[in-house]
Amino acid sequence: MHVLVVHNRYNSAQPSGENNVVDQEVALLRGAGHRVGVFERRSDDIAGRSLPGKVAVPLLVPWNPAVRRELAARLRAERPDVVHVHNVFPLLSPSVLAACADAGVPAVATLHNYTQVCPPGTLQREGRSCTECVGAATPLPAVRHGCYRNSRLATVPLAVGLSLNRRRWWSGVERFFCISAAQRDVLVAAGMPAERLAVKHNFVPDPDARRSGTGEHVLYLGRLAEAKGVRLLMAAWDEVAAGGGVGVPLVIAGTGPLEGEVTAWAAGRDDVHCVGLYDPEQCRRAVARSVAVVAPSTWLEAFGLVVVEAMAAGVPTVAAGHGAFVELVEDGVTGLLHRPGETDSLAACLRRITAEPDRNRRMGLAARRRYEQGFSPAVGLERLVEGYRAAIAGRSAKARGGDTPAGRGDGGRR
Repeated sequence: MHVLVVHNRYNSAQPSGENNVVDQEVALLRGAGHRVGVFERRSDDIAGRSLPGKVAVPLLVPWNPAVRRELAARLRAERPDVVHVHNVFPLLSPSVLAACADAGVPAVATLHNYTQVCPPGTLQREGRSCTECVGAATPLPAVRHGCYRNSRLATVPLAVGLSLNRRRWWSGVERFFCISAAQRDVLVAAGMPAERLAVKHNFVPDPDARRSGTGEHVLYLGRLAEAKGVRLLMAAWDEVAAGGGVGVPLVIAGTGPLEGEVTAWAAGRDDVHCVGLYDPEQCRRAVARSVAVVAPSTWLEAFGLVVVEAMAAGVPTVAAGHGAFVELVEDGVTGLLHRPGETDSLAACLRRITAEPDRNRRMGLAARRRYEQGFSPAVGLERLVEGYRAAIAGRSAKARGGDTPAGRGDGGRR
């Protein structure tokens, strides 16, 4: 199969799960013998633009005509079987869908977040869940509240893009990959076509490091941001420490807007280590040495890559009991779920998962089995190719004027 992957890479200064997913899927497909090309833009390149070029970027967010022409020309020249669209913000835009239509190539799209129904894609505002724009005719509430980067001006291009391109997305994509059933439920409730939404969890490569002992730390691995529950974790760890601690330190690996606050909080403490941004190999080793990995997000995560990375290493997780986490973590079996946003509940789970080594070990083994059954590369490849074939068949059926396979059955829900 010949696949062209379309992706706007996020800034390299911040860890990006989406970039990792794209790179891993490309490598997986190529390793299985498929021909895979990549059409991409890089957010890093914005810094090198001239002042007029930087000013023009927001204008290209809703629609980039140059990208449409360039991609359509490449599609006509290479004739891939399918185009796989990932992130298009800010330099690609939904014009990539028009290019696919121009060249007559079917498109699939992975929905990594909630940008189809929420301009910033987070379903969160000021640290709280927000669904004002979900199902609304226009996303004006997002502009009014300045939901993207706390700026009304910065939110406008996203809101305009959502309004102008909503129907283009829904009609121009043969198959959407939702990365969790929780995400799919939100999108269907918002009016997206259920028959085009298939659940395809992200996969994780089998790591070369797995936990062999009881672990030596509790690990937070991710962006240091409010939505990721970092402040909640600090408060819960303070509560744990006030009760005598759990015998192992908390390691915080990552960077982000709260980095200064986290570093100041950890300064002078023996029970907290801030280690900055780890490279992939350091991440794998840190996970494998963990008593548990903690994922206390306050927003409704569409997936939770760090949870699956922990599973692959045979490490249980403490995660917020909402969003995709409830389908990734079996409470009491592969990890523990705390009540979202509640300090006491998170602190209790941290104490519990570190207090019983034998039970923790059993949870880790169960987590590894869960990974093998649902999140391994073999499973990921099968579901990718299945989705591509459904998209190709759907486009062929449309060309013949018949019903599409995606229009029958359960909408691809697994």
